Amino acid sequence: MPDLLDVSTNASPIFTLFDAETVDELTRDHILRLAVGTLGAVRIRGFSTPEECAAIMEGLDHREFGAYDENLIFPPIAKIGPAAYDFYGAHTLTDEYWRIAEEAVRLRGRLHHGRDPLDLAVDRVSRAWGDAVVPARSRGRDLFAGMIREIPSGAKLHFDEIVREFPGILDETPASFLTLNWYLSMPESGGETRVYRRRWRPADEIHRDGYGYDEKVVEGEPVAEVAPRAGDAVLFDSRNLHAVNAIGGAGRRVSLSFFLGVTGRGPLEIWS
Repeated sequence: MPDLLDVSTNASPIFTLFDAETVDELTRDHILRLAVGTLGAVRIRGFSTPEECAAIMEGLDHREFGAYDENLIFPPIAKIGPAAYDFYGAHTLTDEYWRIAEEAVRLRGRLHHGRDPLDLAVDRVSRAWGDAVVPARSRGRDLFAGMIREIPSGAKLHFDEIVREFPGILDETPASFLTLNWYLSMPESGGETRVYRRRWRPADEIHRDGYGYDEKVVEGEPVAEVAPRAGDAVLFDSRNLHAVNAIGGAGRRVSLSFFLGVTGRGPLEIWS
């Protein structure tokens, strides 16, 4: 049943339409409901098999992770592959971005029995959408997508909206922005994702805490919380303020992640 906002007995009920759903199959309707804001998050149970996750994690065992700049992102978050956000203030993507992207694609291409696991994720999203899933472009070049991240200590409350934070970098402005996280490994407890029915506002800057925000800005807001397991994927609108809980038990929290741009035409566009 949809979430209800508490109101007085004299008022009509207000449906917040911001719950979290757990499903066995992603559909076009889920993507559209996320895009228009009537679904908080969707957990796709069994997005991949345990065997696929194990093979990819085995491939990662001997790979060195980089990290976001700890002057900007703390607690540290390990990653393989560049984020466009790594190049704040550059006004464009530098040669370093393309070099790191090329190295990450080459490494990732050997992780799953000689296949790139991004291809598996893209194929499953494409089937759900009923159309192609293609790279977003910047100045005519395909952007990197499919960052692999490990987040043991959680992530602060923040939002991701590339056209607001890095204007002009995309050749085509999507109508909506979603994030897909495919979990290759999850700990025994902790590591949940919380998504709030709350977009960034300029006044929030007085509550800025490094790259994120003090959680007082979402007090009283409807929240969709998901606790995925290895092999699951979670999809949500990254413009909503969201956070990740620290892990609380044995195991690693490793995901393959990318953004999806829902455009005014058929294909979905992806980047990291």
